[in-house]
Amino acid sequence: MSKGWKVASTYSQRAKFHSTNLLKAETVKVPQMAESISEGTLKSWLKQPGDVVQADEEVATIETDKIDVSVNAPAAGRITELLANEEDTVSVGQDLFRFEPGAADEVAPKEQKSSEEGKDLKETKDSSEPKDQQVEKGTPPPPSPSPEQIRKPDPAGVQGGTAKKEVKETSKPAPAPPKEKESKEQPAPAPRVPGSRNETRVKMSRMRQRIAERLKESQNAAASLTTFNEIDMSSVMEMRKKYKDEVLKEHDVKLGFMSAFAKACCLALKEIPAANASIEGDEIVYRDYVDLSVAVATPKGLVTPVVRNAETMNFIEIEKEIAALGKKARDGKLTLEDMAGGTFTISNGGVFGSLYGTPIINLPQSAVLGMHAIKDRPVVVDGQIVIRPIMVVALTYDHRLLDGREAVTFLVKVRDYLEDPRKMLLAA
Repeated sequence: MSKGWKVASTYSQRAKFHSTNLLKAETVKVPQMAESISEGTLKSWLKQPGDVVQADEEVATIETDKIDVSVNAPAAGRITELLANEEDTVSVGQDLFRFEPGAADEVAPKEQKSSEEGKDLKETKDSSEPKDQQVEKGTPPPPSPSPEQIRKPDPAGVQGGTAKKEVKETSKPAPAPPKEKESKEQPAPAPRVPGSRNETRVKMSRMRQRIAERLKESQNAAASLTTFNEIDMSSVMEMRKKYKDEVLKEHDVKLGFMSAFAKACCLALKEIPAANASIEGDEIVYRDYVDLSVAVATPKGLVTPVVRNAETMNFIEIEKEIAALGKKARDGKLTLEDMAGGTFTISNGGVFGSLYGTPIINLPQSAVLGMHAIKDRPVVVDGQIVIRPIMVVALTYDHRLLDGREAVTFLVKVRDYLEDPRKMLLAA
């Protein structure tokens, strides 16, 4: 085959390859996120044009006011074009990126083949050129004349003298500009302040904006009031110390205080149903189940995943569910279903060392329990001053739904269950 036919054949193969890819290209749109979410912020691209992806591999992350939504590749193939920039607001159904489907193991050989064809084409093109037009590689260009050679006077008399004169005139330095008269009055120097005074402005994330909106809505809507009590944690701590190793060995979960508080609250909510109710319009909705919202701190903000039907669970089941939800929250894998609903909330500020606090109600719920740090304090027991581990607990409740008697009674019952956990067995 002649060289010309070979070049033409290579060009036809490349044209066929690219036309086939264009016909197969697809456009991936922003997916449906939830009924209440119509838009979000494109937080990051995890892939760039030209990257090969597997089926269901994450390509981009969209941040909403509730969760982060992952946009995955519909099939194996290659990203060809990004249709939005990071930090752009994108809506459901909007074109997001172009995608060239095809098995990932097929895309790489095609790229390698096209690069090899381009290399062969270049070599063929170089070899087809005449020898007199080929430039030897590595041969340096001829040296340019030096300034001395350029300025060398012409042997002709008049021309040489003229050139010499021109060189002399150009070699003279230009006269310095006249100095401006210094003003007699110098501006006073700015006073030096020790330390840095830099300021940094960072755009609020959608989740942080939503948290701020919800908290302010709660303060404006609910008639919030907080009552406090103290719990002697001796019995719960002794029970935990005695059985935590056995529970960890048999059930592969750590036995903490959250399961005890959750169980105590479920039992107390049965006796004080108004604390598990909510206001909808001009009606009060009472529930015979407990969907327990557990506050979890994440790098992006506070979230409250829900333990469904917590009243039917024992200590071990509650611990497993809380551990699973906590891990999903820290990994950013919570879904809307994990956080939807909730009839009562427990917030544990004690893990950060908080001694006292007034938690904010998670609307439309009517109450929230705040746990705090355990500290040794002197207390009077049977007329004797003894040192006991004490936790201060707070119950913030909506006074539109709960009266003070019911709120205080609820907190006292929680205290009694925790100070003698055996009562939980009798109540159940």
